[in-house]
Amino acid sequence: MTSTSSLPTPAKERPELVEAWTKTRDHPPPKGFSTRLLRLACTYDRQVTEHGGLSKSSLRKLLNYANRYRGNKPPSDRKQPTARPSTGTRLVREWQGQSHVVDVLNNKILYQGQSYRSLSEVARLITGARWSGPRFFGL
Repeated sequence: MTSTSSLPTPAKERPELVEAWTKTRDHPPPKGFSTRLLRLACTYDRQVTEHGGLSKSSLRKLLNYANRYRGNKPPSDRKQPTARPSTGTRLVREWQGQSHVVDVLNNKILYQGQSYRSLSEVARLITGARWSGPRFFGL
């Protein structure tokens, strides 16, 4: 990304917008891109530089919408694996030489005779750190 000072303000003329696009993306804009679209892209680039870009989940959703518009079925339309195991599952994780056993019940997680709302709560209890419960238990 280039610094914000090199990006034009939205009121710049087309040659400057094309130059800014080329600096940011290392190639010229596609043929047929309107000046208005170039302004919007340069404004977005400036916002990304100043505030950060979209999250991975937002980008994935946008790509899904774009693929649907084109008539393609995106891979993420397939059922995503659930991070929460089904009722009756027993998970075992060894941590620092000790085995930890967790039972998954209807709406709770059972660990050492206590019930918890999520695997992440149990993972935090075991490690003393903020872990993703499904990742900690290898799901």
